Amino acid sequence: MAEISSGLLNAAFILYLAAVFLFGGSIPDKRQKTAGPNRWAKSAVAVTIAGFTAQLGFFITRWIASGHAPVSNMYEFTTFFGMMMVLAFIIIYFMYKVSIIGLFTLPVVLLIIAYGSMFPRYVTPLIPALQSEWLYIHVTTAALGQAILAISFIAGLVYLVRNIDQSEPSKKTFWLEVIMFVLILTVGYILITTGFRLANFETEFSWVDKRGKEASMVYHLPALAGPHDWKLMTDGAMKPLFSLPAIVDGSKFNTVLWSVISGTILYVLFRLIARKRVAAVLQPLTKKVNLDLTDEIGYRSVTIGFPIFTLGALIFAMIWAQIAWNRFWGWDPKEVWALITWLFYAAYLHLRLSKGWHGEKSAWLAVIGFAIIMFNLIFVNMVIAGLHSYA
Repeated sequence: MAEISSGLLNAAFILYLAAVFLFGGSIPDKRQKTAGPNRWAKSAVAVTIAGFTAQLGFFITRWIASGHAPVSNMYEFTTFFGMMMVLAFIIIYFMYKVSIIGLFTLPVVLLIIAYGSMFPRYVTPLIPALQSEWLYIHVTTAALGQAILAISFIAGLVYLVRNIDQSEPSKKTFWLEVIMFVLILTVGYILITTGFRLANFETEFSWVDKRGKEASMVYHLPALAGPHDWKLMTDGAMKPLFSLPAIVDGSKFNTVLWSVISGTILYVLFRLIARKRVAAVLQPLTKKVNLDLTDEIGYRSVTIGFPIFTLGALIFAMIWAQIAWNRFWGWDPKEVWALITWLFYAAYLHLRLSKGWHGEKSAWLAVIGFAIIMFNLIFVNMVIAGLHSYA
């Protein structure tokens, strides 16, 4: 069953990749005179739905194989989050019929799934603390809410790429390029992790954790940053350049560090070849974008995603926390960042409805909101130790 599940995820990945090219072909040119989706767009949506169906099959078969909802570790949650993003896009597409959203959404989904696939894929039983129906209710609802909110990021990104003048350097072009740089960092992470995984690279350390106990830790990338009070256990392995405090997971921080290095190299190479900013390369694809409609999509995504996220990430989470730990709130890093995310999108709606922050201002807010979601998903899980650390 596990092999069937993995095969379905691979099939979904390939179908999403094919849909990206089909959405690229759906971008209207001067010869297209009729409004609405063309045959390329219809084919792209059909392939996307087929990919979603395959990934749903992955989710169901893994559930059968494990005996519980597959959202209990980083691999499962991240791939589920990617699937929810596709579902959110399909819903938004049939509401607005805007193909460019698919062209920008699916590459992000591919990056998210590829990122999740770098983590261990073992099917393991749930620890006692997670053996509750609230696991399914809380995690799946929170992921769905975040996925719908992520569509507002896609709409905001399309708006900014289309609207910001790339002919002259400015603060706007700088920050838009920072967004593109971060996306390329994810590509760098996938490439560097895949390369060393194929080489079966491992370095083992003994270290002292935050409770003062000695433990072992395995690195799957050369050690630039060592764990707290480390001792090298693998003969001939590279010694770390510096050590980290006990609160930081050395292996995960080291992976983040390598991702930044590899992603930066990849970005520099792209700039040298293209001789343009990444956003400037993408801008021709957005020439025929209706900015008002794109702004509307971003806003509607937040109005739909925000209450779902409120239910999943706050209300259901607090109910489960009370059942599991006899307290509604404990200032765990994941809880804090869920609250920060909620407050940010509440501020987004307030500024949009009360202060008239439409258009470009709204697009920037949507991009910042997604950055907060990604920080919670990646950095909080990868680096900061806590009760909710998936990785």
